[in-house]
Amino acid sequence: MDIATGLIAIGAGIAVFTGAGPGLGQGVAAGHAADAVGKNPEAEGKIRMMMIIGQAIAESGSLYGLLIALILIFTRMG
Repeated sequence: MDIATGLIAIGAGIAVFTGAGPGLGQGVAAGHAADAVGKNPEAEGKIRMMMIIGQAIAESGSLYGLLIALILIFTRMG
């Protein structure tokens, strides 16, 4: 192994770590949505739709991090 391979592994690890923030954020959002539905049950549909849209946008960031990690790993092997 040379230094470039080690640096690629470190970069891929950092890129995958981008999934930690959205994961925490999605948990907080789901908790707040459950709290909001408990306080206002008749608005459940609107609350659920806003939560799903927000979580989809947050998840896209972690998917980009995974994509970057896979590109870093597999372009070096080829």
